[in-house]
Amino acid sequence: MKLFKHFKTITKHKFYVMKLCFRFGLYKQGLKHDLSKYSWTELVTGAKYYLGYKSPNSNERDTIGYSSAWLHHKGRNKHHWEYWIDFTSKGIIAIEMPINYVVEMFCDRVAATMVYQGTQFNFKAPFDYYNKTHHYYVINENTDRILRDMLKRLANSNLDETIEYIKEKYLRNH
Repeated sequence: MKLFKHFKTITKHKFYVMKLCFRFGLYKQGLKHDLSKYSWTELVTGAKYYLGYKSPNSNERDTIGYSSAWLHHKGRNKHHWEYWIDFTSKGIIAIEMPINYVVEMFCDRVAATMVYQGTQFNFKAPFDYYNKTHHYYVINENTDRILRDMLKRLANSNLDETIEYIKEKYLRNH
């Protein structure tokens, strides 16, 4: 039963992200978004730690101290800032994300909040969540600035206006 519920949740999330990506003209990214969640590694672990109101990865992390599904996921999905972390002789560095992946990350965060908050969703929620969790991020300064700008615009506006803003400001010459 948890496997079916988890499958429904990730499929709903994927559908929301796909619709948002399509509005930005990111058709290939919308179609390919989070396909690794359907892999055996992520699907079974996600079902095991499924709660319905938050990410199974968070629940797995809370339960055993890390998330094996997340370790698998972040290395296969370029819309996560964690994908863009590298080690150099200077230590850990955060590489600037290409703008199309920052936009997909925006779509991912909005869609995840919509799925987990359901009817309680509001346009401030993705920005509030980002601010709540941001303290431990190792994210490129420019990537962070751009994502914050997008989420803040959504928090102070609505989805249609924010999409037009992002298209004009960030994707126009891309």
